[in-house]
Amino acid sequence: MYICIVVNIIMNMKLSNDLKIMRFNKNQITQEELAKKMDVSRQTINAIENGKFNPSVKLALLMAEFFECNVENIFHLIKED
Repeated sequence: MYICIVVNIIMNMKLSNDLKIMRFNKNQITQEELAKKMDVSRQTINAIENGKFNPSVKLALLMAEFFECNVENIFHLIKED
């Protein structure tokens, strides 16, 4: 029963991010510039910023390394209504 409750809580969570803010604070780099540094397409960066795509753990870690912060400074879970 405990597992069902935890799964239900997790399923009601959405991944949010501050990627656009992070880009702005890092010399206002464009989606294209970040995409090249991460070896992904600009569309991937756009989809992540707009919450339409969740990055892989590897990509999230690479972004955190690039922005010199923890993954949690870029990505966070928010409760969906």
